[in-house]
Amino acid sequence: MVSVPEIAALQTELTRRWHDAPPAVTGQGFLRLIEENHLRNFSLWHEEDVARRDDLGFEAVYRAKRAIDRFNQERNNFAEEIDKALVAGLQPRTGDCPRNSETPGMIIDRLSILALKEFHMHEETVRADASAEHRAKCTEKLDRIRRQRSDLALSLTQLLDDVAAGRRTFSVYFQFK
Repeated sequence: MVSVPEIAALQTELTRRWHDAPPAVTGQGFLRLIEENHLRNFSLWHEEDVARRDDLGFEAVYRAKRAIDRFNQERNNFAEEIDKALVAGLQPRTGDCPRNSETPGMIIDRLSILALKEFHMHEETVRADASAEHRAKCTEKLDRIRRQRSDLALSLTQLLDDVAAGRRTFSVYFQFK
């Protein structure tokens, strides 16, 4: 199994790389699931930018909204696939031990979103055309995002360690609509 710091580093690297070149998923096995989930979040982020614009007309916003729905469903599907792989690898207890309310796949999905927030907030801290006040506020937000991401990664590491040791468990409730 891949470590949480490796997952977070991969999400950071993919975010940077995909802003410079067309996104492509190249990982194998479990890492492929991480990349697929992150690609959906990356795509969702940028479609939401399109949907917020008011200069593109109804048709462009409509197409963006449809893409958002599709990417969101695919993102959830890959979070569930991550959970399936973790259940197979960790075999969480089903008996009498504390149950985590959030699955590891959901947490990995949140780490992905925070990687995107971190990248885009960093861009705001170095914008030459932004005021010093704007850059300073964005630097504070960036520090908060980084703390949140670090705390979340630590929590996931602890959860996975506890599940492997039989001290905690989680349940996967596959979604349907």
